[in-house]
Amino acid sequence: MSQLHMTRVAVGCPDYPSLADRIASRAEGGEIRFATRFKPKRADELVGGRLHFIVRHTLVGRVEILRFEDRDDGRIDIVCAGLLERVHPQPKRAHQGWRYLTDTDAPKGVDNGDGIGDLPPELYRELAELSLI
Repeated sequence: MSQLHMTRVAVGCPDYPSLADRIASRAEGGEIRFATRFKPKRADELVGGRLHFIVRHTLVGRVEILRFEDRDDGRIDIVCAGLLERVHPQPKRAHQGWRYLTDTDAPKGVDNGDGIGDLPPELYRELAELSLI
């Protein structure tokens, strides 16, 4: 069975470095929490999946979803690993809240050291549209 993931807009982050800084500064004990009003109906399928972040209509990074926890105020914490992983930028429209993402639709991680993942998302998108990468 394939893994289920989620997408979320990184509000206020203009680029990947600012998202990485935000996550690094808010992570405690190797974990970071994102509050949401409702627990996803498919929460059990999401544990072990990734929370992908949208910056300027592009998926740019992801963190691993560890678990979901109830809060005292009635909201839910999405508890994730505090380490942001860069992904190959992929166009994605912004939305409110979160959306599900299947394994086949999720971008692949950037870990081969070729430097392509370091390109600005707009340039990466243009090169991909031209089938150059």
